Amino acid sequence: MTRPNILILMVDQLNGTLFPDGPADWLHVPHLRRLAARSTRFVNAYTASPLCAPGRAAFMSGLLPRRTRVYDNAAEFASDIPTYAHHLRRAGYQTCLSGKMHFVGPDQLHGFEERLTTDIYPADFGWTPDYRTPDARIDWWYHTLAAVQVAGTAVASHQMDYDDEVAWHATQKVYDLARSGDARPWCLTVSFTHPHDPYVTRPRYWDLYERCAHLDPAIPALALEDHDPHSKRILEACAWRACDIGPGDIRRARRAYFGNISYLDQKMGEVLEALEATGQDAVILFVSDHGDMLGERGLWFKMSFYEGSARVPLMIAAPGMAPGPVAAPVGTIDVTPTLAELAGVGLAEIAPWVDGESLVRLANGAVRQAPVKMEYAAEASCAPIVALREGPWKYTRCARDPEQLFNLHDDPHETDNRAADPACADVRAALRRAADAQWDLAAYDAEVRQSQARRRVVYEALRNGAYFPWDYQPLKIASERYMRNHMDLNDVDGVLRFPRFGTRSGE
Repeated sequence: MTRPNILILMVDQLNGTLFPDGPADWLHVPHLRRLAARSTRFVNAYTASPLCAPGRAAFMSGLLPRRTRVYDNAAEFASDIPTYAHHLRRAGYQTCLSGKMHFVGPDQLHGFEERLTTDIYPADFGWTPDYRTPDARIDWWYHTLAAVQVAGTAVASHQMDYDDEVAWHATQKVYDLARSGDARPWCLTVSFTHPHDPYVTRPRYWDLYERCAHLDPAIPALALEDHDPHSKRILEACAWRACDIGPGDIRRARRAYFGNISYLDQKMGEVLEALEATGQDAVILFVSDHGDMLGERGLWFKMSFYEGSARVPLMIAAPGMAPGPVAAPVGTIDVTPTLAELAGVGLAEIAPWVDGESLVRLANGAVRQAPVKMEYAAEASCAPIVALREGPWKYTRCARDPEQLFNLHDDPHETDNRAADPACADVRAALRRAADAQWDLAAYDAEVRQSQARRRVVYEALRNGAYFPWDYQPLKIASERYMRNHMDLNDVDGVLRFPRFGTRSGE
């Protein structure tokens, strides 16, 4: 078979409820809207874990965090775990990453043949949580509700610098792929850090949402006593007591967040326009690693299984996948088996390990085989938290917190926990059995605690004396770029011009 090129557009912390069936009609996102029109749109897609590193490792491998052992943002992603980059590269693909993937550990490639940028977050063990003190705020942790108080506009920031660079390198790579002469199919992953907080956007995007009707959360902030135990821990972790958040702060933060979605649309549009200009066909997949609560219930950022945090946009434009909405719940762990099927790559050798399932069948009307599974074992948890989404139901389980059961069809804002409702006893019992079959929570808890303890020792040791960071260092061989004395100018001009001179009609 002819293996298709694959372009993956990934963003960070984009709330999936803003994509009820493609982008909401009030979002200013012309490029994403055009992509949605020709895509299979999975309107109930969920992260495997509502935090960057565990969610991304699961997305790349098709394995839940307990299997990858990437429990949090400072847990190593082991080199012996195959990713979609490994599977595709093994099948003859060029594999390239521009942007963020939050790999922790000395392996900063995980199957990518080439990486065009460094990451935006550290690659070492310094951000390791500590289950021994679950109620203590982690001093080094950057998430505080001060990000809401200082929301607004800027013409530059470290995140804008980063995403401008990601888009530039990705666009240049699209041109290079067209003119390289390499006959191999390619998989290019372009991964941005926006609309992740801080909630700061450029004025031109801020202005798009001046009269936006969606600047207030649907569910206002709850009193502390009305929150579930995990949400209380999230508030403490985010230093909510030190931040007096008012309605104006909330509206500014949400407006900047919406502005950054439009900023991303422009950046992704640059890549898509380069693809179109060079006449290259590709499967295109758009996804986020997790969502953002955006002030719903008084919660911000991620770290929970509520819809704003756990639900993500997921759209795929591919031959053999019918455009239109798919309501069945799916997960980001389904991406790797989906890419493998689209590329004609067999996963039989590791099929017993993969937690996800290919979405190609669902796009054409098939029924999902199993509930969508999610895990969380990082900041603000005191023991692993797991969740299942099946049909209208979302079930959450933790050894140290009360169960939660929501009917999302009847209660999309998750205001009525029906775990103790006698009318839902059969549903709860069935989902509890499914959770017990999937997870040994006591063993999972012990594994997380052992991992944290090991990493604390290693990190303290490696920071004592000479420190060699694992952060990826992108290298460019300047003597092989532009024009040098070992090159023929005519050859350089001819090879790097696209299209080649004389190839346009009429020339």
